[in-house]
Amino acid sequence: MTRYSSRRFYLLLGAAILWMAVIFYKSAESYQEQSLLPFFADWISDPDLSSWLSPLEFTYDGGLVSWRDPYGMLEFFIRKGGHVVGYAILSLLLGYAFLARPIKSSTAILLSSLISVLYAASDEWHQSFVEGRTGHAIDVGVDSIGVLLVLIWLFYSEYRKRKRNRYSYSYR
Repeated sequence: MTRYSSRRFYLLLGAAILWMAVIFYKSAESYQEQSLLPFFADWISDPDLSSWLSPLEFTYDGGLVSWRDPYGMLEFFIRKGGHVVGYAILSLLLGYAFLARPIKSSTAILLSSLISVLYAASDEWHQSFVEGRTGHAIDVGVDSIGVLLVLIWLFYSEYRKRKRNRYSYSYR
């Protein structure tokens, strides 16, 4: 059976476009609509969280992320983790879609990565027009971490597949 399939390509490409629409929709929401702070205040004790995060403190894009605001710090890590996962999913969907086409594996993987990073940049630009939101170039870097992880995974998977196929012999 061949790895090339138009049906698989269109199914995965459709899923990637749907995922891009989800990202666009979430980016169009204001910060207040997405804030996790009320949830944290209801479910997590501030002193417990503060002691767990203390003395973690750093600057991110000119703003201080500090254990002194434990709910804000926890939300920061969850939101950035969501960016990494979201763009990893996009890159994976695009990667497998392009791998279903009769093009070189490396081309398919690099193309999916490029499209994902360009979409991340366009998403940050889109956020700059949403009230209460900002677009930051550093966030494209965070999104790119997810893309990079998938890039490594896909290259590794293709390498193993080639290596396995090279050493398998068919005796008929």
